[in-house]
Amino acid sequence: MKLSLKRVGNSTGLILPKELLAKLGLQEGDEVFASPTAKGGLELSPFDPSFEESMRLAEEIMEEYKDTLRELAK
Repeated sequence: MKLSLKRVGNSTGLILPKELLAKLGLQEGDEVFASPTAKGGLELSPFDPSFEESMRLAEEIMEEYKDTLRELAK
């Protein structure tokens, strides 16, 4: 899908067609996160990659210390 950049005030914006918004599950006002890809591209996602990494680390820690956490919860 080819997209065009448009001037929006003093900035430049990327207009996303309805079909793409629906595919991403987005609507006006939602946040979108852009992450560079290994091949020099850009990945758009409604998910914050830094939050996802934080959650992955938290799950690892909880798994590693599950017995300790269970005891502390008593």
